[in-house]
Amino acid sequence: MEWNDLHVVLAVCREGTLSGAARVLGVNHSTVFRRIGAIEQKLDVRLFERLASGYVMTEAGEAILESGERIENEVLGLSRKLVGRDLHLSGVLRVAVPDALLMKVLMPHLGIFSQRYPAIQLELVISNNYLNLTRREADIAVRVTLSPPEMAVGRRVCSMKTAIYGSTDYLARQIDGTTENHTWLMPDENLAQLPIIKWLGQKYPKATVGLRCNTLPGLHEAAVQGLGIVALPCFLADTDARLHRILPPIDELTSELWLLTHPDLRRTARVKALMDFLAEVLEKNKDLIEGRSGVSNCIRSNNK
Repeated sequence: MEWNDLHVVLAVCREGTLSGAARVLGVNHSTVFRRIGAIEQKLDVRLFERLASGYVMTEAGEAILESGERIENEVLGLSRKLVGRDLHLSGVLRVAVPDALLMKVLMPHLGIFSQRYPAIQLELVISNNYLNLTRREADIAVRVTLSPPEMAVGRRVCSMKTAIYGSTDYLARQIDGTTENHTWLMPDENLAQLPIIKWLGQKYPKATVGLRCNTLPGLHEAAVQGLGIVALPCFLADTDARLHRILPPIDELTSELWLLTHPDLRRTARVKALMDFLAEVLEKNKDLIEGRSGVSNCIRSNNK
Protein backbone atom coordinates (compact mmCIF):
# COMPACT_ATOMS: atom_id res chain seq x y z
CA MET A 1 0.00 0.00 0.00
CA GLU A 2 1.31 3.44 -0.94
CA TRP A 3 1.51 6.24 1.61
CA ASN A 4 -1.14 8.30 -0.20
CA ASP A 5 -3.53 5.32 -0.07
CA LEU A 6 -2.86 4.84 3.62
CA HIS A 7 -3.49 8.53 4.26
CA VAL A 8 -6.98 8.26 2.70
CA VAL A 9 -7.88 5.06 4.57
CA LEU A 10 -6.78 6.57 7.91
CA ALA A 11 -8.94 9.63 7.30
CA VAL A 12 -12.05 7.51 6.70
CA CYS A 13 -11.25 5.31 9.71
CA ARG A 14 -11.00 8.34 11.98
CA GLU A 15 -13.91 10.36 10.62
CA GLY A 16 -16.33 7.52 9.94
CA THR A 17 -17.85 9.28 6.93
CA LEU A 18 -16.73 10.17 3.42
CA SER A 19 -17.67 13.81 3.92
CA GLY A 20 -15.63 14.04 7.13
CA ALA A 21 -12.62 12.41 5.48
CA ALA A 22 -12.96 14.69 2.46
CA ARG A 23 -12.91 17.74 4.72
CA VAL A 24 -9.73 16.54 6.47
CA LEU A 25 -8.02 15.66 3.19
CA GLY A 26 -9.09 18.85 1.41
CA VAL A 27 -10.80 17.02 -1.45
CA ASN A 28 -14.41 16.37 -2.42
CA HIS A 29 -16.70 13.55 -1.35
CA SER A 30 -16.61 11.72 -4.68
CA THR A 31 -12.81 11.67 -4.74
CA VAL A 32 -12.67 9.83 -1.40
CA PHE A 33 -15.37 7.43 -2.60
CA ARG A 34 -13.38 6.56 -5.74
CA ARG A 35 -10.08 6.26 -3.85
CA ILE A 36 -11.50 3.86 -1.24
CA GLY A 37 -13.07 1.73 -3.96
CA ALA A 38 -9.79 1.57 -5.89
CA ILE A 39 -7.78 0.71 -2.77
CA GLU A 40 -10.16 -2.11 -1.82
CA GLN A 41 -10.00 -3.45 -5.37
CA LYS A 42 -6.19 -3.29 -5.39
CA LEU A 43 -5.92 -5.07 -2.02
CA ASP A 44 -8.79 -7.44 -2.85
CA VAL A 45 -10.29 -6.90 0.60
CA ARG A 46 -13.23 -4.97 2.00
CA LEU A 47 -12.06 -2.29 4.45
CA PHE A 48 -15.41 -0.74 5.39
CA GLU A 49 -19.05 -1.68 5.77
CA ARG A 50 -21.24 0.97 4.14
CA LEU A 51 -24.04 1.77 6.60
CA ALA A 52 -26.61 4.54 6.66
CA SER A 53 -24.79 6.07 9.63
CA GLY A 54 -21.41 6.05 7.87
CA TYR A 55 -18.42 3.85 7.12
CA VAL A 56 -17.63 1.19 9.76
CA MET A 57 -14.26 -0.58 9.70
CA THR A 58 -14.11 -4.27 8.96
CA GLU A 59 -11.46 -6.44 10.62
CA ALA A 60 -9.12 -5.60 7.76
CA GLY A 61 -9.84 -1.88 8.20
CA GLU A 62 -9.04 -2.08 11.91
CA ALA A 63 -5.74 -3.81 11.10
CA ILE A 64 -4.81 -1.03 8.68
CA LEU A 65 -5.73 1.62 11.27
CA GLU A 66 -3.52 0.00 13.91
CA SER A 67 -0.49 -0.44 11.68
CA GLY A 68 -1.13 2.71 9.67
CA GLU A 69 -1.05 4.97 12.70
CA ARG A 70 2.35 3.58 13.69
CA ILE A 71 3.65 4.25 10.18
CA GLU A 72 2.10 7.72 10.18
CA ASN A 73 3.71 8.58 13.50
CA GLU A 74 7.12 7.53 12.16
CA VAL A 75 6.73 9.55 8.95
CA LEU A 76 5.43 12.65 10.73
CA GLY A 77 8.01 12.31 13.48
CA LEU A 78 10.78 12.30 10.89
CA SER A 79 9.21 15.31 9.17
CA ARG A 80 9.04 17.26 12.44
CA LYS A 81 12.65 16.43 13.34
CA LEU A 82 13.91 17.56 9.95
CA VAL A 83 11.88 20.78 10.08
CA GLY A 84 13.03 21.29 13.67
CA ARG A 85 16.63 21.57 12.43
CA ASP A 86 15.72 24.26 9.92
CA LEU A 87 17.63 27.44 10.80
CA HIS A 88 16.39 29.43 7.81
CA LEU A 89 13.82 32.20 8.15
CA SER A 90 11.94 30.91 5.12
CA GLY A 91 9.35 28.34 4.16
CA VAL A 92 5.71 27.65 4.94
CA LEU A 93 4.14 28.06 8.39
CA ARG A 94 0.68 26.61 9.03
CA VAL A 95 -1.05 28.48 11.85
CA ALA A 96 -4.35 27.48 13.46
CA VAL A 97 -6.18 30.38 15.09
CA PRO A 98 -9.79 31.07 16.20
CA ASP A 99 -11.72 33.24 13.75
CA ALA A 100 -12.62 36.11 16.10
CA LEU A 101 -9.10 36.47 17.48
CA LEU A 102 -7.58 36.40 14.00
CA MET A 103 -9.87 39.06 12.54
CA LYS A 104 -10.05 41.40 15.53
CA VAL A 105 -6.56 41.21 17.05
CA LEU A 106 -3.98 39.43 14.89
CA MET A 107 -4.80 40.13 11.24
CA PRO A 108 -4.06 43.90 11.38
CA HIS A 109 -0.46 43.06 12.40
CA LEU A 110 0.38 40.18 10.06
CA GLY A 111 1.45 42.58 7.32
CA ILE A 112 4.28 43.75 9.58
CA PHE A 113 5.41 40.13 10.04
CA SER A 114 5.38 39.57 6.27
CA GLN A 115 7.46 42.70 5.73
CA ARG A 116 9.91 41.60 8.41
CA TYR A 117 10.18 38.02 7.09
CA PRO A 118 9.26 38.11 3.38
CA ALA A 119 10.51 34.55 2.76
CA ILE A 120 8.07 33.03 5.27
CA GLN A 121 4.70 32.07 3.80
CA LEU A 122 1.81 31.90 6.25
CA GLU A 123 -1.02 29.42 5.88
CA LEU A 124 -3.87 30.45 8.17
CA VAL A 125 -6.25 27.74 9.31
CA ILE A 126 -9.27 29.46 10.81
CA SER A 127 -10.44 26.94 13.35
CA ASN A 128 -12.27 26.97 16.66
CA ASN A 129 -11.49 23.26 17.08
CA TYR A 130 -8.27 21.81 18.35
CA LEU A 131 -6.13 20.74 15.42
CA ASN A 132 -3.57 18.04 16.07
CA LEU A 133 -0.01 19.37 16.33
CA THR A 134 1.48 15.85 16.37
CA ARG A 135 -0.01 15.11 12.95
CA ARG A 136 1.21 18.50 11.73
CA GLU A 137 -2.31 19.71 11.01
CA ALA A 138 -0.74 22.97 12.19
CA ASP A 139 2.80 24.09 13.05
CA ILE A 140 1.59 26.70 15.52
CA ALA A 141 -1.75 26.85 17.30
CA VAL A 142 -3.25 29.87 19.03
CA ARG A 143 -5.60 28.22 21.49
CA VAL A 144 -8.15 29.38 24.01
CA THR A 145 -8.04 26.70 26.69
CA LEU A 146 -7.51 26.02 30.38
CA SER A 147 -5.88 22.66 29.57
CA PRO A 148 -3.28 22.81 26.78
CA PRO A 149 -2.38 19.37 25.37
CA GLU A 150 0.46 17.56 27.10
CA MET A 151 2.27 16.89 23.81
CA ALA A 152 2.63 20.61 23.04
CA VAL A 153 5.03 23.30 24.23
CA GLY A 154 4.60 27.04 24.27
CA ARG A 155 3.55 29.86 26.49
CA ARG A 156 0.52 31.19 28.29
CA VAL A 157 -0.07 34.74 27.08
CA CYS A 158 -2.85 35.97 29.34
CA SER A 159 -6.35 35.35 30.63
CA MET A 160 -9.23 35.74 28.19
CA LYS A 161 -12.29 37.35 29.70
CA THR A 162 -15.88 37.03 28.52
CA ALA A 163 -18.77 39.37 29.39
CA ILE A 164 -22.47 39.58 28.48
CA TYR A 165 -23.47 42.19 25.88
CA GLY A 166 -26.54 43.68 24.25
CA SER A 167 -27.04 46.36 21.62
CA THR A 168 -28.31 49.85 22.34
CA ASP A 169 -31.46 49.22 20.29
CA TYR A 170 -32.19 45.87 21.90
CA LEU A 171 -31.78 47.19 25.44
CA ALA A 172 -34.03 50.18 24.68
CA ARG A 173 -36.87 47.80 23.77
CA GLN A 174 -36.69 45.77 26.97
CA ILE A 175 -39.27 46.45 29.66
CA ASP A 176 -38.02 43.77 32.03
CA GLY A 177 -34.26 44.15 32.27
CA THR A 178 -33.56 41.03 34.35
CA THR A 179 -30.89 38.87 32.82
CA GLU A 180 -32.94 35.68 32.86
CA ASN A 181 -35.77 37.24 30.84
CA HIS A 182 -33.59 38.40 27.97
CA THR A 183 -33.43 36.51 24.69
CA TRP A 184 -30.08 34.78 24.48
CA LEU A 185 -27.87 34.25 21.44
CA MET A 186 -25.90 31.05 21.89
CA PRO A 187 -23.14 29.02 20.21
CA ASP A 188 -24.13 25.71 18.61
CA GLU A 189 -22.52 22.29 18.99
CA ASN A 190 -19.53 23.37 16.89
CA LEU A 191 -18.51 25.61 19.80
CA ALA A 192 -19.48 23.11 22.49
CA GLN A 193 -16.18 23.79 24.30
CA LEU A 194 -17.33 27.30 25.27
CA PRO A 195 -18.27 27.45 28.97
CA ILE A 196 -21.26 29.75 28.31
CA ILE A 197 -23.36 26.70 27.34
CA LYS A 198 -22.91 25.00 30.72
CA TRP A 199 -23.06 28.31 32.63
CA LEU A 200 -26.38 29.41 31.16
CA GLY A 201 -27.94 26.00 31.80
CA GLN A 202 -26.91 26.16 35.45
CA LYS A 203 -27.52 29.86 36.07
CA TYR A 204 -30.68 30.44 34.03
CA PRO A 205 -32.16 27.05 33.04
CA LYS A 206 -35.40 28.65 31.81
CA ALA A 207 -33.70 31.28 29.64
CA THR A 208 -35.03 31.71 26.10
CA VAL A 209 -32.54 30.99 23.32
CA GLY A 210 -33.51 32.95 20.22
CA LEU A 211 -30.63 32.00 17.94
CA ARG A 212 -27.64 29.67 17.70
CA CYS A 213 -24.57 30.18 15.54
CA ASN A 214 -21.35 28.28 14.88
CA THR A 215 -19.00 31.30 15.02
CA LEU A 216 -18.36 34.11 17.48
CA PRO A 217 -18.29 36.80 14.74
CA GLY A 218 -21.76 35.57 13.72
CA LEU A 219 -23.02 35.87 17.28
CA HIS A 220 -21.43 39.31 17.54
CA GLU A 221 -23.26 40.52 14.44
CA ALA A 222 -26.55 39.03 15.66
CA ALA A 223 -26.17 40.99 18.90
CA VAL A 224 -25.38 44.20 16.99
CA GLN A 225 -28.58 43.71 15.01
CA GLY A 226 -30.56 43.57 18.24
CA LEU A 227 -31.58 39.90 18.23
CA GLY A 228 -30.71 39.34 21.90
CA ILE A 229 -27.90 39.33 24.42
CA VAL A 230 -24.75 37.27 24.06
CA ALA A 231 -21.59 36.15 25.83
CA LEU A 232 -18.60 37.44 23.85
CA PRO A 233 -14.87 37.75 24.46
CA CYS A 234 -14.13 41.26 25.67
CA PHE A 235 -11.63 41.84 22.84
CA LEU A 236 -14.43 41.31 20.31
CA ALA A 237 -17.16 43.46 21.87
CA ASP A 238 -15.61 46.14 24.07
CA THR A 239 -14.43 48.29 21.17
CA ASP A 240 -17.86 48.19 19.48
CA ALA A 241 -19.83 51.28 20.52
CA ARG A 242 -23.06 49.58 19.40
CA LEU A 243 -22.79 47.06 22.25
CA HIS A 244 -22.95 47.48 26.01
CA ARG A 245 -22.00 45.14 28.80
CA ILE A 246 -25.03 43.70 30.57
CA LEU A 247 -22.81 41.90 33.06
CA PRO A 248 -19.07 42.39 33.69
CA PRO A 249 -16.58 39.58 32.93
CA ILE A 250 -17.69 36.35 34.60
CA ASP A 251 -15.11 34.16 36.35
CA GLU A 252 -16.76 30.92 35.21
CA LEU A 253 -16.41 32.03 31.59
CA THR A 254 -12.74 33.01 31.86
CA SER A 255 -10.23 30.99 29.85
CA GLU A 256 -6.56 31.34 28.92
CA LEU A 257 -4.79 32.22 25.70
CA TRP A 258 -1.88 29.98 24.68
CA LEU A 259 0.67 29.89 21.87
CA LEU A 260 1.60 26.27 21.20
CA THR A 261 3.73 24.15 18.91
CA HIS A 262 5.12 20.63 18.85
CA PRO A 263 8.34 20.05 20.85
CA ASP A 264 10.18 18.96 17.68
CA LEU A 265 9.46 22.35 16.06
CA ARG A 266 10.19 24.79 18.86
CA ARG A 267 13.76 25.52 17.68
CA THR A 268 12.81 25.93 14.02
CA ALA A 269 13.76 29.48 13.08
CA ARG A 270 10.50 30.44 11.37
CA VAL A 271 8.38 28.88 14.12
CA LYS A 272 10.27 30.77 16.82
CA ALA A 273 10.06 34.01 14.82
CA LEU A 274 6.28 33.82 14.51
CA MET A 275 5.76 32.65 18.11
CA ASP A 276 7.74 35.65 19.36
CA PHE A 277 5.88 38.01 17.02
CA LEU A 278 2.42 36.74 18.04
CA ALA A 279 3.36 36.96 21.71
CA GLU A 280 4.41 40.58 21.18
CA VAL A 281 1.12 41.46 19.45
CA LEU A 282 -1.02 39.72 22.05
CA GLU A 283 0.91 41.34 24.90
CA LYS A 284 0.15 44.77 23.43
CA ASN A 285 -3.54 43.86 23.40
CA LYS A 286 -3.52 42.28 26.85
CA ASP A 287 -5.77 44.89 28.49
CA LEU A 288 -8.38 44.41 25.77
CA ILE A 289 -8.22 40.60 25.96
CA GLU A 290 -8.43 40.64 29.75
CA GLY A 291 -11.45 42.95 29.70
CA ARG A 292 -9.92 46.11 31.15
CA SER A 293 -10.68 48.36 28.17
CA GLY A 294 -14.48 48.38 28.23
CA VAL A 295 -15.47 49.12 31.82
CA SER A 296 -16.99 52.49 30.95
CA ASN A 297 -19.29 50.84 28.39
CA CYS A 298 -21.15 48.83 31.04
CA ILE A 299 -24.91 48.85 31.73
CA ARG A 300 -25.78 46.79 34.76
CA SER A 301 -28.70 44.40 34.57
CA ASN A 302 -31.39 44.41 37.25
CA ASN A 303 -30.45 40.81 37.98
CA LYS A 304 -26.79 40.06 38.38
